Amino acid sequence: MANAGFFFFNAAKASSVNLSWLEDFLAVASSGNFSRAAEERHMTQPAFSRRIRALEEWLGVVLIDRTSHPATLTETGEWFRAVAQEILSRVARVPDEARAISDVSSATLRLASTHALSFTFLPSWLRSLESRTTVGPIRLVSDVLQQCETLMLQGSVQFLLSHWHELVPGRLDPSSYRSVRVGADSLLPVSAPGADGGARHVLSSAGKSRVPMLAYSSESGIGRIVRALRGAALEQAHAEPVFTAHLASVLKTMALDGRGVAWLPASLIQDELDGGRLMEAGGSEWRIEVEIRLFRGQTVLPRAAEVFWGAASAT
Repeated sequence: MANAGFFFFNAAKASSVNLSWLEDFLAVASSGNFSRAAEERHMTQPAFSRRIRALEEWLGVVLIDRTSHPATLTETGEWFRAVAQEILSRVARVPDEARAISDVSSATLRLASTHALSFTFLPSWLRSLESRTTVGPIRLVSDVLQQCETLMLQGSVQFLLSHWHELVPGRLDPSSYRSVRVGADSLLPVSAPGADGGARHVLSSAGKSRVPMLAYSSESGIGRIVRALRGAALEQAHAEPVFTAHLASVLKTMALDGRGVAWLPASLIQDELDGGRLMEAGGSEWRIEVEIRLFRGQTVLPRAAEVFWGAASAT
């Protein structure tokens, strides 16, 4: 970012500082070594030291105690490290925010949804919204929750639709992202029926025999909820993973084949439950009631997206 321009901290003093000085400061704050930081910033040590001095002179304070080895930050330096990180982070978001503002007239909605909800909840939910308001074109990304959260954090999508439980925090900080409840679902441990007409595999806290488990990979949002809320109980029930995948639809297929117990959303398997092709593999205490939530950032969205959010919030 060298020579990229100047950032005005105090307009009243008509003072300015090169943004690259902040990156220089953070480099030496991280390593505590001027030579190493200069090498990282691709310049000679004398030139690097002059830039740090220029930053300190502009601020009118000493940021780094050069008498210690390695160099350490002064109390003011510790404070300024957080300030510098915040400034650079804010500047990095400016292009995305500028594009969002310039895109204010765009009618295309950018939505990320977890796989399970894309196949089940999303179509009927959109139809219900369309009965009350005009929903323009939608560009949908269907993926595992971890990737959907990454797209939201990067600003690549405007909305995220996912299962949610209040006791299982996600990666979207509530101070930066809003959400609204748009539906509800239940996560159920299920198994194919056995010869006796009951579930072939059953979870029990008093059970002593091994129970084959069809598990979710770490990227899965449903897996995140199940591990957080039922992980200890599954260990006590001697549940042993025999197959792992990140898609609920894949685990559903394996469960139908009798391979083990899969924890699936009721919205995905209602037909199979009604037809007896899948059965709950335990009592009601194993169920997990969850919400379906729509997430968005705090910044102003294009008009079409704001109208969509308003309709979703009214449900």
